[in-house]
Amino acid sequence: MYAVEELSGLLCPWCIADGSAAAKYDARFIGDPVGDDVPLEVVMSVDACTPGFSSWQDPQWFFHCGDGAAFLGAVGMAELAMFPDALQVLRSEIGAWGWSAEAVESYLGALDKDSQPTGYLFMCRTCGRHMAYADFT
Repeated sequence: MYAVEELSGLLCPWCIADGSAAAKYDARFIGDPVGDDVPLEVVMSVDACTPGFSSWQDPQWFFHCGDGAAFLGAVGMAELAMFPDALQVLRSEIGAWGWSAEAVESYLGALDKDSQPTGYLFMCRTCGRHMAYADFT
């Protein structure tokens, strides 16, 4: 979560879910939104009422079909093998870094849900598409 005050251990899930924690502490929970054509009101609602997750860098949150995607958890290559649509998203993201195809595949092969680099898996709640991003320190 992002807030001026240190709130570790002070918030209950119900206060996050109803938005009262975000309002009371001017807190944000999801990190950077990723996705196109999502109304600002939807991003703000998800950011105020959805518990976030820890990641190596600043977390990102996917939006798809005009709404916030469901966070499924940290993943490595072993888990991602079951989600070719998420792997394609990752290949596109990492390819945009200017890496060679070999370097991209090597990086993807090194993804580990319990170490780094780590992938973070999401699923669109409307169409079921899987999306992922990866990071490391």
